[in-house]
Amino acid sequence: MKITKKLLFICTLVACAGLPAQAETKANKLFGAKSAASQQAPNALGKYAKGCLAGAQQLPESGPTWQAMRLSRNRNWAHPEMISYLKRLSAEVATIRGWKGLYIGDISQPRGGPMTSSHQSHQLGLDADIWLLPPKRLNLSLAERENLSSKSVRAKNWRTVNSNWTPAHMAVLKAAASDPAVERIFITAPAKVWMCDHAKGNKRWLQKIRPYWGHNYHFHVRLKCPAGSKNCKRQTPTVKQLSKNATGCDKDLKWWVTTALEPPDSNLPKAPKKPKKRGARDYVMADLPAQCRKVLTSK
Repeated sequence: MKITKKLLFICTLVACAGLPAQAETKANKLFGAKSAASQQAPNALGKYAKGCLAGAQQLPESGPTWQAMRLSRNRNWAHPEMISYLKRLSAEVATIRGWKGLYIGDISQPRGGPMTSSHQSHQLGLDADIWLLPPKRLNLSLAERENLSSKSVRAKNWRTVNSNWTPAHMAVLKAAASDPAVERIFITAPAKVWMCDHAKGNKRWLQKIRPYWGHNYHFHVRLKCPAGSKNCKRQTPTVKQLSKNATGCDKDLKWWVTTALEPPDSNLPKAPKKPKKRGARDYVMADLPAQCRKVLTSK
């Protein structure tokens, strides 16, 4: 049977016999299938949670003061600025008592972009998860890196830190936040509350430490858009705006360990359900910067 142009047009709108409508492949499937970086100049393109990475570099599996964890995920790729940052931070952390360096978790995929699991961000090679477990040794086997777990520093009440947290953790966070390349750092709220209460001297570095759910096993470092990445979008509002140009040790921080944890008032009417927001795993290529198509198809 001859298929007319009119029939083809109709079949782009609805599924018809013999010509089913095809959904566009999700971007995370396309980027997750790439095992190596693109042969392009390093370039972070788009937003931290909606973008991609050209010319990524791979963090070596092991170094004198670090080890990359969960290597089976192939997420130890980053913008060269992040590679440099992790190397210098781990060297500084190795001078802190009780820390031989860093265990480094997910950074980014070989070409950045949305991931098939876990993160919404980590798409530009400018986000890295650093374990809150102090490394006792830096010669872990591949199997150990897959099976070893970090330890939570948040108490069961979600309001305070637990015995896994030490003053040395604050020294690590201070070193991480004091680097001028850093945009912000996410960690569980009780850890920032503790640091606000115990830090001495100049506390300006605390401005970059932001409370956020789910960061009790690791802290998440986000770097600023690198020079040369003109299409990299800075996150707004800035930490300066969020903290009102102070340290962020204020009532907004206390909200995370008080009001936010209180059960909803049963006497209030239930709020209508909001439509589900599209996330990174819903994106198709049209949602990402146009340059990401070249990143995906580049050799």
